[in-house]
Amino acid sequence: MVRVTILHPDLGIGGAERLIVDAAVGLQDRGHSVRIFTNQYNRDHCFQETLDLDICTVVQYIPRSLFGKFHAFLAYLKMFIAALYIVIFHGDTDVILSDSVSASQFVFRYFSRAKLIFYCHYPDKLLTKRDGTFKSFYRNFIDWVEERSTGLADAICVNSNFTKGVVRETFKSLQSHDLKVLYPSLNTKFFDSIKASDDFGENVPINGKYIFTSLNRFERKKNVILALDAFARLKSNLSENEFSKCHLVIAGGYDQKNQENIEHYKELKDHLSDLEIPSNQVTFLRSPTDEQKVNLIRKSRAILYTPDREHFGIVPVEAMYLGTPVIAVNTGGPLETVRNNETGFLVDQNAEAFAGKMIELIKNEEKYEKLSEEGPKWVQQMFAFEAFSRKLDDIIQSVL
Repeated sequence: MVRVTILHPDLGIGGAERLIVDAAVGLQDRGHSVRIFTNQYNRDHCFQETLDLDICTVVQYIPRSLFGKFHAFLAYLKMFIAALYIVIFHGDTDVILSDSVSASQFVFRYFSRAKLIFYCHYPDKLLTKRDGTFKSFYRNFIDWVEERSTGLADAICVNSNFTKGVVRETFKSLQSHDLKVLYPSLNTKFFDSIKASDDFGENVPINGKYIFTSLNRFERKKNVILALDAFARLKSNLSENEFSKCHLVIAGGYDQKNQENIEHYKELKDHLSDLEIPSNQVTFLRSPTDEQKVNLIRKSRAILYTPDREHFGIVPVEAMYLGTPVIAVNTGGPLETVRNNETGFLVDQNAEAFAGKMIELIKNEEKYEKLSEEGPKWVQQMFAFEAFSRKLDDIIQSVL
């Protein structure tokens, strides 16, 4: 048995959180002792499996930002303090697995004997704007911390070959490091355990023969507006009777404490009001439960995956396993997860391209059934939970 400590910034319901939860569950299943430390955890806004995990919150009182600024600095500060807390009060650990924010590596490297594994979802350096002299200076310091601290890990993991290439290009000092590709997995047993249901919560009418779903956090970088535009284009390319059978669902993680979630939700609603689409054919679903999400995917004709250069993207994998074709932008992680024309479609990032494939899935039943049948086989082959757990365990054993 290996004693594993996991440190993650915010244990909500995003893709990074899904990976951390799967890592914890998988390692426990393999006989290891696992404890998770996080800066933010809400039992009403989490993955169901976390309710059975050993989770400790640290410095939850520190805000995410100050007057809408200093997000990165405060995230680094909170992880730094959390790392000190672990070292002082929970130093009896063999391996520390952390992700997303690498600043904690400084503390762990110099004040802990544990072996360090860092999981890089994507360089934070590439996810921020640099408007203004002060912001540029501030970000240069943060970027230096990110690169230097990432390199302190005994093993560095990335979520795709796409991310591996980006990390090598972005962090020149890591050129000689062996970056290990560890694809996020799917806990298929959990998905199989969810009973079929049409219950999507109170006052959530989802009707239609052809349901198309966008499933992403309410963040601007997810480009969910593209799903609305594609649905509007679909209306233009179908007869009135055909379109009346279609429905669009905009679903995803929504945190009432996250200002961008609040703002972008309103932006999407406002954008919908500018489109000539009947309001009863579009549904917004904020923070669906795991059961609601799984059954929504099952009921969908296709999942519309709109982010550009997404580093991995777990939603397409979930959809394919549940037999739902994916229409995704032909960049980033989906190039490795979605088999074009076999488990879904990879298309240009524009409404016309998305609408064209939506029409094909409406009018070509044979094509839809073929994609639906191939998806689960592909996921079992490439993203099985057991394979993920085994590879993570192998990485842990390699650093001990």
